[in-house]
Amino acid sequence: MKAQRGGFVMGLIIGLLLGLGLALGVALYVTKSPVPFVNKVPQRTPEQDAAEVERNKSWDPNAPLANKPSARASAPMAVPTPPAPPPKASAVAEPQKPAREPAAILSGQEPPPIAIAPRSAKPGLDPFIYFVQVGAFSKPEDAEQQRAKLAMLGYTAKVTEREQSGRSMYRVRLGPYQLRDEAESTQSKLQSGGETAALVRVER
Repeated sequence: MKAQRGGFVMGLIIGLLLGLGLALGVALYVTKSPVPFVNKVPQRTPEQDAAEVERNKSWDPNAPLANKPSARASAPMAVPTPPAPPPKASAVAEPQKPAREPAAILSGQEPPPIAIAPRSAKPGLDPFIYFVQVGAFSKPEDAEQQRAKLAMLGYTAKVTEREQSGRSMYRVRLGPYQLRDEAESTQSKLQSGGETAALVRVER
């Protein structure tokens, strides 16, 4: 029994020593062999780095475009067109339209064609009758208020309705006056009192 135990212990010690020796040999082999995927990449030398820096200094990004033809050179040159001659003036001058009076503009009436007495009118008779307009309003209440104001001043005014530019306008007028001087006298009196008065003439 003692001999068997001594042989087992010796065998165990010898096995452990052999295992340690094998492990040490494997470790030495692994450390001396090159590491895969690391030592296979070639290392750059300082001379190669210096040459790369010099090449980058003289690099021109537009060098490939230098040999391409210019777009402007290939485009055809535009030929300037001569200016058109000014239109010749007509030998016959157009008749000038009569200027509208401020009174006609305020009243919204069309200007009379020509201040010529009709053939049926008697010689010396004024072909027009005259009104003095003291305002044109879009609301009938404002027109009636203006007429009442004139009544307090001693004037008899009338409110007439007229459609202008698609809407109704209410005009406050004094008259009619057969003579222009009489209408102008009433206009001057109203203007001296601070009222806005316009002379309106209407063909008979």
